[in-house]
Amino acid sequence: MAVWQKNNLHILVINPFGIGDVLFSTPLLKNLRKNFPESFIAYFCNKRVAPLLQNNPCIDEVFVFEKDEWRALWKKSRFVFIKKFFMFLSQIRKRKFHIAIDLSLGRQYSFFLWLIRVPKRIGFDYKERGVFLTHKIKIEGYHYKPIPAYYLELCKFLDITPAEEKLEIFLKPEEEERIKNILKEYGFDLEKDLIIGIIPGGGASWGKDAYLKHWDYNKVACLIDDLIKRYNAKIIIFGDEKEKDICEGISQKVKFRVLNLAGKTDLRSLAGFMKQCKLIVCNDGGPLHMAVALGVKTVSIFGPVNEKVYGPYPASFEHIVITKDVPCRPCYWKFRMPRCEKRVCLEEIEPQEVMQAIRMLL
Repeated sequence: MAVWQKNNLHILVINPFGIGDVLFSTPLLKNLRKNFPESFIAYFCNKRVAPLLQNNPCIDEVFVFEKDEWRALWKKSRFVFIKKFFMFLSQIRKRKFHIAIDLSLGRQYSFFLWLIRVPKRIGFDYKERGVFLTHKIKIEGYHYKPIPAYYLELCKFLDITPAEEKLEIFLKPEEEERIKNILKEYGFDLEKDLIIGIIPGGGASWGKDAYLKHWDYNKVACLIDDLIKRYNAKIIIFGDEKEKDICEGISQKVKFRVLNLAGKTDLRSLAGFMKQCKLIVCNDGGPLHMAVALGVKTVSIFGPVNEKVYGPYPASFEHIVITKDVPCRPCYWKFRMPRCEKRVCLEEIEPQEVMQAIRMLL
C-alpha cells in the first residue's frame, strides 16, 4: 500500500452489536489510527452504544443505525422507509470510503457496502455469509481466543502487524467533575471512602434471557452486607431501566444504606460514576468491559459464557474472574446455549469466594 494511499484512506468500521462488542473493537481502532494517522475513520453502530464512542480520538465520525426504528418505519410506510434508507446510504457513500471493516458476521451490511461501491470490504465469513466481502476470515464463531484478538486478526488485510491495545472510553474532565459533585451531594468523601460498584444485572444483548448470566440476587445482597461490615464500604448499585426491580429488591434485602442508581444514568454518566469506584463487582456483560476500559479493577462472575473469549481484555491481575469448574460450562457455543434452569455454574458460587477475590484487589 503506497504511502500516499495510507495517509489518505477513508475507513469505515461496522459493529451493530452491544456495549461489550463495541468496546472490544477499540483496540482495532487504536491500531488503525496508529498506522493511518492522517486517514478519516468512521464508525457505524446502534444508538444505545454510540455515546461510548464520543471523544474517541481514533474516530472522526459516527453513523448511528437503529434497527428497531427502521423496522417501525418499514411497517408504517415502505415508501418512506426506502426513501430515507437510501438517503442514509447516500450520506455514507459521500464519504467515499476506500475500506470497510464489517464486524457484523452477517451479509446485509457487506451487501450495502458493495451497493455503495466500497472497494475493499473486510470481515468474517460466518455461516457462508461473507459473500459480499472481498477479504475475509472464515470462522464458526468466537471460541478459542478473546474477541478483540479476532478483530485484530483482520489487520493482516491492511498489511498491519497489530499491537495489543487496551479497551478505551474517553470522558471529558467536565463530565468527571459533574459526577464528583453529584457524589459529594450524596455524602461521599471521594478522598477517604472505599467506593465499590455492584452491578447485579447486565447482558442486555441477551434480551429476556439476560438473567441466565446473573449471579443469585440474594447472594449479591449478602456480599454487600459483608463489604459494609468488613470495610465500611460505600456501595453504589448500578443497573438500567429494565433492571430497576432487580436492584431495588437487592437494596431492600441489604441491612445497610446503599446508593441505588438503577435507571438513573445514561451510558456516559454510568461511565463517570464507575470511574469513581475503587472496584466493580459484576456479571459477564457490557458494564464489565466499561469498567475495564475505564481502568477500574473488577471482580466478574461468569456462568455459561467462556471467560477466555468474553472476559476482561487484556488479561490482568487487576481483573479477577470467578467461575465454577463444572463439566457443562461453558455451554454458550456458536452464539447459542441450551436451555438450563439449574444454572449450576452460577448457583455454586458463594459470596465468600467473591469476597476472597475482592480482598486480593483492595
